[in-house]
Amino acid sequence: MLKEYKTKRDFKKTSEPAGSSRKRSSAQPMFVVQEHHSSHLHYDVRLEIDGVLASWAVPKGPPLDPADKRLAVKTEDHPMEYGTFEGEIPKGEYGGGTVSMWDKGTYENSKLKKDGILMSMKSAVKAGHIEIIFFGKKLKGKYAFIRTAFSGEKKNWLMIKMKIT
Repeated sequence: MLKEYKTKRDFKKTSEPAGSSRKRSSAQPMFVVQEHHSSHLHYDVRLEIDGVLASWAVPKGPPLDPADKRLAVKTEDHPMEYGTFEGEIPKGEYGGGTVSMWDKGTYENSKLKKDGILMSMKSAVKAGHIEIIFFGKKLKGKYAFIRTAFSGEKKNWLMIKMKIT
């Protein structure tokens, strides 16, 4: 599950967590948003899905206004331990720079299938359309992540704050 994550890092040089097979036992999945000062400032939005943190890099930060749509680039899954990681990734290493916590909390899946049954998060990611409700200090309310049709490698998504009607 974390093969791509592990091949990009030299754990003898970085203090990033290597990851383990431990699972969280919380009923409510967690999310974190980390401010990442690397070659370019961006925010890493991570959602707990099936024992890993599915991750998107959001260059301009998560939208707080429904009028704003933000590019969110899908990156490799990260281990659950990354949800508490803050620190310095050495210069020259993948993602080199400072990582700090911007927000954290829990979220709820709200993506329904056509028959009205809740779609699994794994299926929603595969389908390219996630709808969730964030319960954080800064991120609150309903959001969508939608993979763009023009994304050749299927890495480009939009992160959108949804209007509650």
